[in-house]
Amino acid sequence: MVLGFNVAGAVRTTAVRERPPVCGVGAQSSRFRGDTMVSVARTRAFLAVPPLRSTRLPKPTRQTWLHMQTSTMQKARYAEKAPRGVHKEAAVGAVKSEALQRKNIQRPVMVGVAADSGAGKSTFLRRVMRMFGSDIPKGHTPQGELITVICLDDWHNRDRQGRKEDNITALDENCQNFDLMAEQLEALKNGFDIMKPIYNHETGRIDPPELVSPNHIVVVEGLHPMYDERVRKLLDFSVYLDLDDEVKIAWKIQRDMAERGHTLEAILASIEARKPDFERFILPQRQYADAVIQVKPTELIPEDKERKILKVRLLQREGVQGFKTAYLFDEGSTIEWIPCGRRLTCSYPGIKFHYGPESFYGADFSTIEVDGEFAKLEELVYIESHLSNTGTKYYGELTQLMLAAQNTPGAYNGTALFQTIIALKIREIYEQLTGRKVDPVVRS
Repeated sequence: MVLGFNVAGAVRTTAVRERPPVCGVGAQSSRFRGDTMVSVARTRAFLAVPPLRSTRLPKPTRQTWLHMQTSTMQKARYAEKAPRGVHKEAAVGAVKSEALQRKNIQRPVMVGVAADSGAGKSTFLRRVMRMFGSDIPKGHTPQGELITVICLDDWHNRDRQGRKEDNITALDENCQNFDLMAEQLEALKNGFDIMKPIYNHETGRIDPPELVSPNHIVVVEGLHPMYDERVRKLLDFSVYLDLDDEVKIAWKIQRDMAERGHTLEAILASIEARKPDFERFILPQRQYADAVIQVKPTELIPEDKERKILKVRLLQREGVQGFKTAYLFDEGSTIEWIPCGRRLTCSYPGIKFHYGPESFYGADFSTIEVDGEFAKLEELVYIESHLSNTGTKYYGELTQLMLAAQNTPGAYNGTALFQTIIALKIREIYEQLTGRKVDPVVRS
């Protein structure tokens, strides 16, 4: 297995210095430190100043650094909109970003990923990022050579204490500075740098802003990427991760008890407290999604209580530019398929596929679903041979990607299968919209 990537015409750069991971990829942000600044080379290019000489310069203070970064920027129109002045330092570029020329970016492709907390965004985003490079840049906002992932929590207009005082949840529309979010994301898509706020998940505070430049692909993820119409119109493709309530509770209990030390009572109380705002502000966004991954309890085991076996559905909107819907056997038909036999090993309770058209919020969708678990991932190539329009570049690429991530959550069920297909489709959409080509990360 060889790991590598390349975009025709793009310039290779050295790896990004390691930083704490992004909030949506399972990380916690940290307050401003000198070692989280952009590289000297990048700052020099940004400011168009002569190369530094050997003379050792004093380490800049945060105020000096911020002034340097914003010297070609202007204050965002909605920087003062948030309560308590928490976004007053937000800015947008006054001139086009030097990153457009340095990285040979024709047009940033913007993808939205919406889901509630604990719905699998982190795992899915890792699959997407690996599709465009072998390493995931770490940092509050990872900015790789080809892809940047932005957590929309950064536009929270209240810190944790402020939400508590105002008795408001992070899901509520009134907890977001949508005006600033739309202004800055539009600037980024149009080729301008931004000084973006930071919401620190570790401290619950709003930290000083960071510089984010345009990139080939910009993923905006979080609770509200499709809630505001202005932001929604910026998206070239959108994904909604949709967990059934029973599965969500099981997953959240497993994660929060094992990884965060929360009690069962606290977890259930948190889920119940968030439910009204989830149903009002988050769930309705799925009607705007181009792809929806639904995770439900299995129908193969009557009254299953463990929720370890899942039925997963991939709903794909018809007619989206650059997006060819994947299908099983015969496009547009309705098919039930049990693949267990000589070519595919199945353990209890087996595996069942379904494919067919359906109406979702009044729109035409094509749906593939799989109920059950795969016993041997290397045998997935048999399943892959009956799937079409998956976005693969060679026979077996889907199987190779699944094998490369066999230790990730959901690796043996439809969760990983459909997340991987959508990651492949995002690569395909990028190529369709830009005319560029991206080499496979895992080669045959």
